Amino acid sequence: MDKLSGRAVAAAIAAAAAQGLKCDSPRVLADGSNVLVRLEPAPIVARVATTTALVRKPIEQWMQIDVNIARYLAREGFPVVRPSGEIAPGPHVQDGMAVSFWEYVEHDRNYVPGVNEVAASLRELHQLLRGYKGELRRLSPFAEIPEWLDEIEKWSTIDAADMAMLRRGYEQVAKRINQLRLPEQTLHGDAHKKNLLKTSQGLLWTDFEDACRGPVEWDLACFVRTSGEDRKTALAGYSDKIEIERLIPFFEARDLQGGVWGAVLASRFSDRRERAAEWMAVCRARYG
Repeated sequence: MDKLSGRAVAAAIAAAAAQGLKCDSPRVLADGSNVLVRLEPAPIVARVATTTALVRKPIEQWMQIDVNIARYLAREGFPVVRPSGEIAPGPHVQDGMAVSFWEYVEHDRNYVPGVNEVAASLRELHQLLRGYKGELRRLSPFAEIPEWLDEIEKWSTIDAADMAMLRRGYEQVAKRINQLRLPEQTLHGDAHKKNLLKTSQGLLWTDFEDACRGPVEWDLACFVRTSGEDRKTALAGYSDKIEIERLIPFFEARDLQGGVWGAVLASRFSDRRERAAEWMAVCRARYG
């Protein structure tokens, strides 16, 4: 755990204390884009923005989206991990770090949902998200790429040629997506199977920080790419009315996002550098 993650754990404990919650045994559940801390003995998890806060500013805006979407879906009876009901979920700013609080749910960390389970649940999620009226940015995880690159450029971790290549790739893919003029609605934003938790209540969706407005093809590209099945089989589980060719620009958009986000993660975690280099090689092959 590096200094930033250590600060995140301390901020989680302090923010909980400010809400009247004492934590005797903090337990780190995840450390990557954000730090997740189980505030034992309370059934509460603190989510503290770390890596995401390096490029999303002010990060509280994205954390508020996460809380708002989950709260909306919970009110509608949809299976999601809920914002904490014991203390104010936030987001709170504590010692310069943004913290939100969530219900802790026991789940099977080894369970990998099948493609048909994910497809059916994603289809239901999309149907319900059409009723969400909150303000959201269009295709936020993709549209933010120029802003991420502006920030990364200050770190001098990507050479000038790759920076220019990534910007060029963004312009090309954005143009192709815009030319499709597809219907848009509220999306999960990061709809892969690892954001579904197997619990005693069934599968629960989590992590709506990337929620945005856009064509369902954005979520479908993420789902299909990570499904472990061939593209047509995975997509057929969601709908037989969407042609796989419509997803191609969104596959490329996800790859480009992966290349840029991989560089962000690799700036903190040495074990992410190999994967980041693979993503960057894909981008160079297309836009170099």
